Amino acid sequence: MATAERAVYAAQPSHPGSRHYGGIWSWVFTVDHKKIGILYGVTAFVFFMMGGLEALLVRSQLAVPNNTVVTGDAYNELFTMHATTMVFLALMPMSVAFFNIVVPLQIGARDVAFPRLNAFSYWVFLCGGLLINSSFIFGGAPDAGWFGYANLTELPYNHVTHGIDFWILGLQVLGVASMAGAFNFLVTIVNMRAPGMSFMRMPLFTWMTLVTSILLMLAFPVITVALIELMFDRFVGTNFFNPTAGADPILWQHFFWLFGHPEVYILILPAMGIVSDVLPTFSRKPLFGYPVVAYSGVAIGFMAWGVWAHHMFSTGLGPVADSVFSITTMLIAVPTGIKIFNWIGTMVGGSLRFSTPMLFAIGFIAMFVIGGLSGVMLASPPADWVENDTYFVVAHIHYVLFGGTMFGLFAGIYYWFPKVTGRMLDEKFGKIHFWLTMIGMNVTFFVQHMVGLDGMPRRIYTYPSGMGWDLPNLISTIGAFILAASVLVFLYNFASSVRWGTIAGNDPWDGRTLEWTIPSPPPEYNFKKIPIVHARDPFWEQKYPSAGGGHAIPAIAGAAHDAEESGEEEHIHIPDPSIYPFFAAVGFALTMAGLLVSSAPLTAGITTGIMIAPGASLPSWLSVVGLLTMLWGIYGWAFEPVSGY
Repeated sequence: MATAERAVYAAQPSHPGSRHYGGIWSWVFTVDHKKIGILYGVTAFVFFMMGGLEALLVRSQLAVPNNTVVTGDAYNELFTMHATTMVFLALMPMSVAFFNIVVPLQIGARDVAFPRLNAFSYWVFLCGGLLINSSFIFGGAPDAGWFGYANLTELPYNHVTHGIDFWILGLQVLGVASMAGAFNFLVTIVNMRAPGMSFMRMPLFTWMTLVTSILLMLAFPVITVALIELMFDRFVGTNFFNPTAGADPILWQHFFWLFGHPEVYILILPAMGIVSDVLPTFSRKPLFGYPVVAYSGVAIGFMAWGVWAHHMFSTGLGPVADSVFSITTMLIAVPTGIKIFNWIGTMVGGSLRFSTPMLFAIGFIAMFVIGGLSGVMLASPPADWVENDTYFVVAHIHYVLFGGTMFGLFAGIYYWFPKVTGRMLDEKFGKIHFWLTMIGMNVTFFVQHMVGLDGMPRRIYTYPSGMGWDLPNLISTIGAFILAASVLVFLYNFASSVRWGTIAGNDPWDGRTLEWTIPSPPPEYNFKKIPIVHARDPFWEQKYPSAGGGHAIPAIAGAAHDAEESGEEEHIHIPDPSIYPFFAAVGFALTMAGLLVSSAPLTAGITTGIMIAPGASLPSWLSVVGLLTMLWGIYGWAFEPVSGY
């Protein structure tokens, strides 16, 4: 059946005026959401490995006391770039890869609302990541932490290298990519659902994508304002965060964490959505308490805006503020706890299959519970005073973002890999990958709770012997290398399965949602005929219609597509590839990078920018070239004929 379907889809004629590109250009100029999702996923995983290498260098330096693997300055750059890379260049865009690939398929759409904006978003993301990492080449990477606290980022305290300038401009570029993607998926989910798919029939992953998109749209303007103010301080001598001129450096912390804590939920909610789709499939029963799980995700989205100052208990906000933010931080654990009980309730009484996606989903629950419990401890101001800026916080955030987000993302990779490639990832290597990851995760980070409570500060590049920290740090470093080994196993499994993996078929997991009704990999236009949705788990209901006695009767495999192909043929329009999003994105990134190509003097004899163009002034030649390229791309984009096939 699947072969016949592919033949039908391949036989669709192209419009005489449509444009096609071959080879690498078919990827550079694509507007197909599935290809863009693959680009996002592969690029984000490359950045994930770069962040992992930075972490291995950090752990190697801390393996023994008084170590000299790296210098103190290099250590500052490594831990700053590790966190920046993992948050902005790995975990968040890896979630966006799933948004691109899965959401249109789950809602029965042929594409996203704005295909060219989608392509623009990816290329801006790639350019932003390259801009930040190019700081390693031009004198030095950012070294003030991923949070960039004032005064550490102000010129009088940080003017030896231009790493902070790369960080400021790179994050602004990445913010544009995130905003473009968020608007796109919000409109796609609201306007392009298949007939009959009400909000309360949407898959939970799509629900969490909707909430995440709203959070992105509201959170990134906050950090953008802060970055622009910091840029003005460094480039033109303003005093937004300079206390000697009457400003308050704590203002930066309010800006950053007002963005930063919603950002934590931007990272974790997609993983929660993945787990909410994986567990019912491998339990062979509906998600327990679907409406409650959906509404708890919405509640987290609202409550995320009221907890930011728990990162600032040690700054002296006062008893009233400390009490308020302590209470709100504890309250946000309630909708999260509801989800956990619903996930457990889904598995209870189910016909469980412990395939690799299921193992990572269960691992997500276990690791996230540990991270959540330590988070509740940090919600208490007296406890936070003791634990703040110690390795206890390092352990907490890694249990949330690696044990939580990354476990969820791996569950999604193993779950939807067959749909994207048409082949299965090897289960034997998948389970080896899971157990190495689970062991490495706990060996690395669990011991950091204890060493943090014993007083080891964060962000120190060495420590003396005799503090009681020697063995815990060695254990933690060994765990980090176990995690590295787990990633190598995954890479081998991925590379070999793409070429030689078992053919998956349309529905290898006996899935419940619409993406499993179409061929694997899907045709460019996804659905030959837009499906009509009659139930919350539409494909499950089609495969197993309930008989009069309440027993499920399996339907014939492929019945969903047989139903699609009957009746009147629908007109299918797929937009042509476009060169303009790529050039608009590159032009925008060059415009921002050009702000660094200057030797214009600033206050106190300090100069900003790289001495590429001596004597130049802002805007530099690179900014001019970039601006012209961006304007040409936008003009061509705006007046590009609406063609396709």
